[in-house]
Amino acid sequence: MKSYAVNGSVDHARKVFDEMSERDLVSWNSMISCYSQAGLHHEALNVYSLMRRENVGLDGFTLVGLLSACAHLGTLNTGVAMHELAREKGFMGSVYVGNALIDMYAKCGDLDGALCVFERMRKRDAFTWNSMIVGYGIHGRGDEAIYFFEKMMMAGMQPNSITFLGLLCGCSHQGLVEKGVDYFHMMSSRFNIKPGIKHYGCLVDLFGRAGKLRKALHVIRTSCSQDDPVLWRTLLSSCKIHKNVEIGEVALKNLIRLGSSNAGDYVLLAVIYFRAKDADGVSRMRKLIKNQGVRTTPGWSWIEVGDQIHIFVVDDKSHPDTEEIYQKLEVVVQQAAMHVYVQEESLIRALEFTSIDTECSGTSGSCHSEKLAIAFGLARTPEGTCLQIVKNLRVCRECHSFTKFVSQAFNREIIVRDRVWFHHFKGGLCSCKDYW
Repeated sequence: MKSYAVNGSVDHARKVFDEMSERDLVSWNSMISCYSQAGLHHEALNVYSLMRRENVGLDGFTLVGLLSACAHLGTLNTGVAMHELAREKGFMGSVYVGNALIDMYAKCGDLDGALCVFERMRKRDAFTWNSMIVGYGIHGRGDEAIYFFEKMMMAGMQPNSITFLGLLCGCSHQGLVEKGVDYFHMMSSRFNIKPGIKHYGCLVDLFGRAGKLRKALHVIRTSCSQDDPVLWRTLLSSCKIHKNVEIGEVALKNLIRLGSSNAGDYVLLAVIYFRAKDADGVSRMRKLIKNQGVRTTPGWSWIEVGDQIHIFVVDDKSHPDTEEIYQKLEVVVQQAAMHVYVQEESLIRALEFTSIDTECSGTSGSCHSEKLAIAFGLARTPEGTCLQIVKNLRVCRECHSFTKFVSQAFNREIIVRDRVWFHHFKGGLCSCKDYW
């Protein structure tokens, strides 16, 4: 099983597992680990369901594997159930279980839960501190990330490259440009850590979000990773925020040069042209998309209610409660409208890019997957319950606006984890301050 798992042959590993006449706990843990390493986190949790049916016990390794699956999926309710199990079985003294719990809570949007676990841990290692720093960083809470970094230093722990990723991410999203630059240089000057591609990506994002696009461009051109498409795509996203046509064109040209351009890149530059009222630029992007036949991955959103995950795509009619969901959505839109919500005309619709909207499949007249997930969550959870949504793509502008007004109209906190960012909606506002 282990050799198959290392080679990525998950089906073969499962075949060996199923054909075993006797299975011990190591066998079950290996199967969970195999699925997790392959990114098949639903399947990892399904193995645990089978364990329970066969009355198989568990240990700390089982819990760590399952908590990792919950973290990747964003299934907070299931993660909380694992936390209770860890308490019942006496595994809370394990630093590995504690670290996995912190990581799970942070990636599921519950930083208070992560902090509670952290404060109760008797032993902490570098991973413990990194989990808190990265957790605050990915939620855009740079000041808290810095606070935990300083406490980590006082505790005598040595930071590593992961520590600085969390710091740079937090500084970028909170606009702490000077501090972010200081930490980037501190990596090599004080701790002899060589910045990797992700660190350069954070630095480009740091300058880009702050509107310092020429500095971001300089970072790419002077880095050892200037041929990495991630850096150019990060710059292109910043150009969209600040409506910079000139540098946006430079970014796309380099993506094309590297053979790494995709539908999302063309749409981003098309939106920049559209906002700059450059009809010729819009026309060029439309032709490129049409001639090259570029397509993107369809968008989906899921929400966990109880111990069940409900997944939706644009204009989804496959859910058994479809009629109820659409009726609820109609009521939600009406109530949101009372709080000055007006459905936006999608830029992509105006550009006739309806088949390739990278942020949210469909037009503004469609029922986007996020809206369906929110409507279902409002219908199936008690008033005041926080809704947790996970998306595979970035939140589109229309859904972002919609979710802000829903949070105000229904007095709900709504946490949306998209492809790159956590959005905390509350009282009609979003933690990203409308820059994402």
